[in-house]
Amino acid sequence: MKLKCFALLLLCASNLAIAHPATPLAAAVAPEIPAESLPLALPSSAAQKLYASAKNDLLQVRVLLKNGRTQSSVGSGFLIGSSDLVVTNYHVMSQIALEPDIYVGEFVDTNGQRGSVELLAVDVLHDLAVVRVSRKGTGFFQVPAQVAQLAPLNQGQYLYSLGNPLDLGFAISEGAYNGIIGRAFYDQFMFTGPINSGMSGGPNVTVDGKIAGVNVAKRTDGELVSFLVPARFVVELLNKVNAKLAQQKKTSKDFNAEVGQQLIAHQNVMIDKLLESPLAQKALGPYQVPVRESEQVRCWGRSNAKPESPYTVDQINCQMESAIFVSGQLQTGNVAIQHRFTQSKELDSLRFSHMISNNFKNQIRGGNKDQRLTGPACTEEFVANQSLSMRAVICVRAYRKFAGLYDFALFTATTDHALKSLQSRLDTRGVSYENGMRVSRLFLASIAKGSK
Repeated sequence: MKLKCFALLLLCASNLAIAHPATPLAAAVAPEIPAESLPLALPSSAAQKLYASAKNDLLQVRVLLKNGRTQSSVGSGFLIGSSDLVVTNYHVMSQIALEPDIYVGEFVDTNGQRGSVELLAVDVLHDLAVVRVSRKGTGFFQVPAQVAQLAPLNQGQYLYSLGNPLDLGFAISEGAYNGIIGRAFYDQFMFTGPINSGMSGGPNVTVDGKIAGVNVAKRTDGELVSFLVPARFVVELLNKVNAKLAQQKKTSKDFNAEVGQQLIAHQNVMIDKLLESPLAQKALGPYQVPVRESEQVRCWGRSNAKPESPYTVDQINCQMESAIFVSGQLQTGNVAIQHRFTQSKELDSLRFSHMISNNFKNQIRGGNKDQRLTGPACTEEFVANQSLSMRAVICVRAYRKFAGLYDFALFTATTDHALKSLQSRLDTRGVSYENGMRVSRLFLASIAKGSK
């Protein structure tokens, strides 16, 4: 039997009310200052020399609430050459980029000098931003005009990160370069040195002061596993900024449209990569379920099997290990798959059916009060593909600030056994309407009965 179409598959994007990237999911990217901190190790002689040479071009970058000038978040940045341009992280400047009427920026240098910050450009996908300040650099941090001119890095090579950790004062930390992270959607370097909150956006350099990358995040579930934005993305963003300045183009204060365009570009690449080969099939009870395992997507299994339990649940969870940081309340541009097989030998069919129905109903969440997304527009159908009949619900939520982007949630439950049930869920976040429907259709068609 051919796959029965949802009524929602014919729904136009315009029917939804619309008001208007790769950081690892386990990484701490927000620049807020935690209440507790660890003591910093004393720097080596090489680190001391680097810091002495670089300190005049290091900045703390602060985001302030306009009303009252109260500090909202802090990060770091560094002056480029002898210009007034400063490189930092997008996530440090995200409040100013998205809500310029509410937030304003300022810098503080190592001598205590303060000044205003003007946001010129953002690269959401690589977590970079360029700002202009009211002072110029001494020329220490040189960024070449071409990517090919960047210093090559070797595994185990010592690197040095600078910034203002935990708002304690400017500091330098040292560690080793350990290659490119394969699990992030966009290249990041692994740095086995401490990068604490507040150092986000600060420079990471070689022993002779050449830019290697920009501090961006650390793993919260490990020790000395930190991440850098590769310097080549800094080169590319600075070239765009310099070209715009040379043409004397006016810089927008509101970057919502630019952020939305970058997220649209990301989701096209993400979905094409996700579907560049057929989804893999795994056996789960009497069913075959679709999964995707790759460098970007990891799958894990677990079971609640206990002798005293009246039912057993076996699960497969697949999660894209990176997401695009948009704001402190929103990370998007990723995909998650969940399969949950439940069976019982002790419950009767009525109690089992009631339990499964409650689990299914509790999957649907979200209301109209969310400032990021519209309330869910959902459609429920009993559908059938060539192998299996299922109950299915698809829900779509539109982004209020970023036109053309949606979150899709697809839930399915099998109906062919009285005491066995497969419930599956697909979450596709920050995608176009067409790509959301494309992935949902494929997922529905890929759930199947196992071979006998």
